[in-house]
Amino acid sequence: AAPRGGHREDFSPSTRSLAQQRGLLRMLLRTSSALLLLVVPTAAFYLPGVAPIDYRDGESIDLKVNKLTSTKTHLPYEWYDLPFCRPAEVVYKGENLGEVMRGDRIQNSPYTIKMNVEVSCQLLCKQSYDAEQAALFATKIGEDYRVNWIVDNLPAATRVVEPALGSSPSRIITIYERGFPLGFRGAESIPGTSAGVNYVYNHHRIVLKYHTEPDAFEGARIVGFEVEPFSVQHEPAGAGGGLSTCSGARPVTHSAPPQPVSGPQTVYWTYDVRWEYSEVKWASRWDVYLYATDEQIHWFSIVNSLMIVLFLTGLLAMIMLRTLHRDLRRYNDAEAKEEAAEEGGWKLVHGDVFRPPQRPALLSVYVGTGVQVLGMSVVTMCFAVAGFLSPANRGALMTALLLLFTAMGVLAGFVSARLYKALSGSDWRMTTLKTAVMFPGIIFIVFFSLNMFIWGQKSSGAVPFGTFFALLVLWFGISVPLVYLGAFFGYRRPKIEPPTKTNMIPRTVPEHAWYTQPVFSVLIGGLLPFGAVFIELFFI
Repeated sequence: AAPRGGHREDFSPSTRSLAQQRGLLRMLLRTSSALLLLVVPTAAFYLPGVAPIDYRDGESIDLKVNKLTSTKTHLPYEWYDLPFCRPAEVVYKGENLGEVMRGDRIQNSPYTIKMNVEVSCQLLCKQSYDAEQAALFATKIGEDYRVNWIVDNLPAATRVVEPALGSSPSRIITIYERGFPLGFRGAESIPGTSAGVNYVYNHHRIVLKYHTEPDAFEGARIVGFEVEPFSVQHEPAGAGGGLSTCSGARPVTHSAPPQPVSGPQTVYWTYDVRWEYSEVKWASRWDVYLYATDEQIHWFSIVNSLMIVLFLTGLLAMIMLRTLHRDLRRYNDAEAKEEAAEEGGWKLVHGDVFRPPQRPALLSVYVGTGVQVLGMSVVTMCFAVAGFLSPANRGALMTALLLLFTAMGVLAGFVSARLYKALSGSDWRMTTLKTAVMFPGIIFIVFFSLNMFIWGQKSSGAVPFGTFFALLVLWFGISVPLVYLGAFFGYRRPKIEPPTKTNMIPRTVPEHAWYTQPVFSVLIGGLLPFGAVFIELFFI
């Protein structure tokens, strides 16, 4: 029958296809409209502490000094532990927890730098040193201590000069690494020096690179900071003042007689300031530090060794999994039931695999702490990938590790309690206490003992008592309660039941050969990864 009104609908294939196309078009329009609604105006932002600073011509720029570091002693010292030129008042920069733990001691300096204003042979100060102070300089130079300066939150790069040897001329090599040498030791191959005598770099050529974009911002932004150190035995010009060894028309060169540090003497500290325009943008100014290479560090060999260790570990895991799966397939095969009736493989040990160990609490503590460290590492890497742990934020990584380890106490308590209950444990409170204090306590004792030796050396790497108190507050005030909170919820969860029943009588384990004992197996199994990593880390 025809529809009311005499109109008949057309249900032919062509009509249905057209209706489907119209429906698809409507759906696409709705989806596009929804996506357009999500596109709202956004604005970029900078993380706190790493926002760019725009300098106008003639504006003062602070040069801050940081710790002296050495790859030989690994003991940092404050800049003013040595008798350098000092400002009228030494002011410490506020530091976060990570910077204090790293031994950073950032202070102001008497250097005067102004935007786009060049300075040549500026006398910083004149210092008279006795034999003891000169010996202190010589000792630090012999121990390869390096100077760390900071301008606009950017560490100094080293401009190293390769001296002329034979027929090869001297050339300047810019090595983008943090810090520059405090001095050098004389040798017969270095002209003008005596073998075995230490020379101090008392003249510094500061090269600052800037970038401008008038359409984007006003002023200029610093995108590079290089320092070329010189050792010059300055001589006064006479009654008129100044120095006869350098001036605006006569810049310092490496051919000048160097300044030795031996016995009582007077040292003139001078510096130059040079400005260079750079096409590098502010957001990319750290690339030269991140991509810098050092010939002494075998990065490729280190990565290769780590990959070999990971490959061997994965290969061993695959062998064990394939063996287990083969046994399970053989047991599930209906045609091999008679063959599977004989005990062997998984069937031989399945009744003892899930037997609780002799010390279930200790195992629970190990697993809980491992999950805590794993959670800390994963979250830290996520923050690093998102850009929250920029190298411009000194100490941010150490601070994040400490805070995240404290916060992950919830996971440690939860996993430890769940596993302890699955192993039929009852004293969960004591197990929770061990989880909260065992491994952090061991680390704290070792750290405090090493810190006592560093205190004895009067190094800036020694952590102050105030920082120790802050760490104790983080530990007992936050971490321990979080571990108990996680354990409370973990122990209230239902018990994890094993997939197979455990035999009432433990199976007798036959005696093994001497080379299958646990101690020998652990030593042999860890020898390859330890050797591969240790040999390569030796070159760092």
